[in-house]
Amino acid sequence: MSWFVVLLALVAAVIVLGGLFLVATANRLDRLHVRLDAGWAALDAALARRAVVARAVAALHGEEAVAVLQAADAAEAAPRAEREDAENELTKLLAAVARSSLPPRLAEELADAEHRVVIARRVHNDAVRDTLALRRRRKVRYFKLAGTAPQPQYFEIVDPA
Repeated sequence: MSWFVVLLALVAAVIVLGGLFLVATANRLDRLHVRLDAGWAALDAALARRAVVARAVAALHGEEAVAVLQAADAAEAAPRAEREDAENELTKLLAAVARSSLPPRLAEELADAEHRVVIARRVHNDAVRDTLALRRRRKVRYFKLAGTAPQPQYFEIVDPA
Protein backbone atom coordinates (compact mmCIF):
# COMPACT_ATOMS: atom_id res chain seq x y z
CA MET A 1 0.00 0.00 0.00
CA SER A 2 2.80 2.46 0.80
CA TRP A 3 4.47 2.08 -2.62
CA PHE A 4 1.13 2.91 -4.25
CA VAL A 5 0.81 6.11 -2.17
CA VAL A 6 4.38 7.11 -3.03
CA LEU A 7 3.73 6.50 -6.73
CA LEU A 8 0.47 8.45 -6.57
CA ALA A 9 2.20 11.35 -4.79
CA LEU A 10 4.98 11.33 -7.36
CA VAL A 11 2.53 11.40 -10.29
CA ALA A 12 0.57 14.22 -8.62
CA ALA A 13 3.78 16.21 -8.08
CA VAL A 14 4.77 15.78 -11.75
CA ILE A 15 1.32 16.91 -12.90
CA VAL A 16 1.34 19.96 -10.61
CA LEU A 17 4.87 20.96 -11.65
CA GLY A 18 4.03 20.45 -15.33
CA GLY A 19 0.90 22.57 -14.90
CA LEU A 20 2.87 25.33 -13.20
CA PHE A 21 5.40 25.23 -16.03
CA LEU A 22 2.62 25.57 -18.60
CA VAL A 23 1.02 28.46 -16.68
CA ALA A 24 4.38 30.26 -16.53
CA THR A 25 4.84 29.77 -20.28
CA ALA A 26 1.31 31.03 -20.98
CA ASN A 27 1.99 34.13 -18.86
CA ARG A 28 5.23 34.79 -20.73
CA LEU A 29 3.42 34.42 -24.05
CA ASP A 30 0.74 36.83 -22.87
CA ARG A 31 3.39 39.40 -21.89
CA LEU A 32 4.98 39.00 -25.32
CA HIS A 33 1.64 39.65 -26.99
CA VAL A 34 1.20 42.79 -24.86
CA ARG A 35 4.71 43.87 -25.92
CA LEU A 36 3.75 43.17 -29.52
CA ASP A 37 0.63 45.35 -29.25
CA ALA A 38 2.64 48.15 -27.66
CA GLY A 39 5.26 47.87 -30.41
CA TRP A 40 2.59 48.14 -33.10
CA ALA A 41 1.02 51.14 -31.37
CA ALA A 42 4.39 52.89 -31.27
CA LEU A 43 5.05 52.06 -34.92
CA ASP A 44 1.61 53.27 -35.94
CA ALA A 45 2.16 56.54 -34.05
CA ALA A 46 5.58 57.04 -35.66
CA LEU A 47 4.14 56.39 -39.12
CA ALA A 48 1.30 58.84 -38.45
CA ARG A 49 3.78 61.48 -37.31
CA ARG A 50 5.84 60.96 -40.45
CA ALA A 51 2.68 61.39 -42.56
CA VAL A 52 1.92 64.69 -40.82
CA VAL A 53 5.46 65.93 -41.47
CA ALA A 54 5.15 64.74 -45.08
CA ARG A 55 2.04 66.89 -45.45
CA ALA A 56 3.98 69.88 -44.11
CA VAL A 57 6.75 69.15 -46.62
CA ALA A 58 4.18 68.91 -49.41
CA ALA A 59 2.73 72.29 -48.44
CA LEU A 60 6.11 73.96 -48.93
CA HIS A 61 7.61 71.89 -51.69
CA GLY A 62 6.55 72.54 -55.26
CA GLU A 63 6.93 69.84 -57.89
CA GLU A 64 6.37 66.64 -55.88
CA ALA A 65 3.83 68.18 -53.51
CA VAL A 66 0.74 66.49 -54.89
CA ALA A 67 2.35 63.05 -55.02
CA VAL A 68 3.70 63.34 -51.46
CA LEU A 69 0.33 64.54 -50.19
CA GLN A 70 -1.51 61.67 -51.88
CA ALA A 71 1.02 59.13 -50.64
CA ALA A 72 0.70 60.42 -47.06
CA ASP A 73 -3.09 60.18 -47.25
CA ALA A 74 -2.91 56.70 -48.77
CA ALA A 75 -0.46 55.51 -46.10
CA GLU A 76 -2.70 56.66 -43.27
CA ALA A 77 -5.88 55.29 -44.84
CA ALA A 78 -4.45 51.92 -45.87
CA PRO A 79 -5.59 48.84 -43.98
CA ARG A 80 -2.87 46.98 -42.12
CA ALA A 81 -2.48 44.34 -44.83
CA GLU A 82 -1.68 47.00 -47.47
CA ARG A 83 0.14 49.41 -45.21
CA GLU A 84 3.66 48.26 -46.08
CA ASP A 85 3.26 49.10 -49.76
CA ALA A 86 1.73 52.51 -49.02
CA GLU A 87 4.49 53.36 -46.52
CA ASN A 88 7.17 52.24 -48.98
CA GLU A 89 5.72 54.57 -51.59
CA LEU A 90 5.78 57.46 -49.12
CA THR A 91 9.38 56.64 -48.18
CA LYS A 92 10.38 56.65 -51.85
CA LEU A 93 8.73 60.02 -52.47
CA LEU A 94 10.22 61.58 -49.34
CA ALA A 95 13.67 60.37 -50.37
CA ALA A 96 13.29 62.29 -53.63
CA VAL A 97 12.59 65.58 -51.81
CA ALA A 98 15.59 67.90 -51.79
CA ARG A 99 16.25 68.49 -48.08
CA SER A 100 18.35 71.54 -48.83
CA SER A 101 15.32 73.36 -50.27
CA LEU A 102 13.33 72.85 -47.06
CA PRO A 103 13.52 75.19 -44.08
CA PRO A 104 16.12 73.80 -41.65
CA ARG A 105 13.59 73.18 -38.88
CA LEU A 106 11.29 71.21 -41.22
CA ALA A 107 14.21 69.21 -42.60
CA GLU A 108 15.22 68.30 -39.03
CA GLU A 109 11.64 67.37 -38.20
CA LEU A 110 11.45 65.11 -41.26
CA ALA A 111 14.75 63.43 -40.41
CA ASP A 112 13.59 62.92 -36.82
CA ALA A 113 10.26 61.45 -37.94
CA GLU A 114 12.03 59.05 -40.30
CA HIS A 115 14.47 58.03 -37.58
CA ARG A 116 11.60 57.34 -35.17
CA VAL A 117 9.92 55.14 -37.78
CA VAL A 118 13.12 53.11 -38.13
CA ILE A 119 13.42 52.63 -34.37
CA ALA A 120 9.73 51.79 -33.90
CA ARG A 121 9.85 49.28 -36.75
CA ARG A 122 12.84 47.55 -35.21
CA VAL A 123 11.15 47.39 -31.80
CA HIS A 124 7.98 45.97 -33.36
CA ASN A 125 9.88 43.41 -35.44
CA ASP A 126 11.91 42.36 -32.37
CA ALA A 127 8.67 41.75 -30.50
CA VAL A 128 7.34 39.73 -33.45
CA ARG A 129 10.53 37.65 -33.55
CA ASP A 130 10.41 36.88 -29.82
CA THR A 131 6.70 36.04 -29.91
CA LEU A 132 7.08 33.77 -32.92
CA ALA A 133 10.03 31.99 -31.30
CA LEU A 134 7.94 31.11 -28.25
CA ARG A 135 4.86 30.22 -30.31
CA ARG A 136 6.91 27.73 -32.35
CA ARG A 137 7.77 25.62 -29.30
CA ARG A 138 6.07 22.25 -29.07
CA LYS A 139 4.54 22.79 -25.63
CA VAL A 140 2.87 26.01 -26.85
CA ARG A 141 1.49 24.32 -29.95
CA TYR A 142 0.40 21.07 -28.25
CA PHE A 143 -1.39 22.79 -25.39
CA LYS A 144 -2.60 25.70 -27.58
CA LEU A 145 -1.22 28.25 -25.13
CA ALA A 146 -1.48 31.06 -27.69
CA GLY A 147 -5.25 30.78 -27.58
CA THR A 148 -7.03 32.78 -30.26
CA ALA A 149 -4.34 35.44 -30.63
CA PRO A 150 -3.55 36.08 -34.28
CA GLN A 151 -0.17 35.09 -35.66
CA PRO A 152 2.14 38.12 -35.46
CA GLN A 153 3.44 39.57 -38.73
CA TYR A 154 6.64 41.44 -39.42
CA PHE A 155 6.34 44.98 -40.77
CA GLU A 156 8.89 45.33 -43.54
CA ILE A 157 9.44 48.72 -45.10
CA VAL A 158 12.45 50.29 -46.71
CA ASP A 159 14.54 52.33 -44.31
CA PRO A 160 15.11 55.90 -45.47
CA ALA A 161 18.60 56.69 -46.68
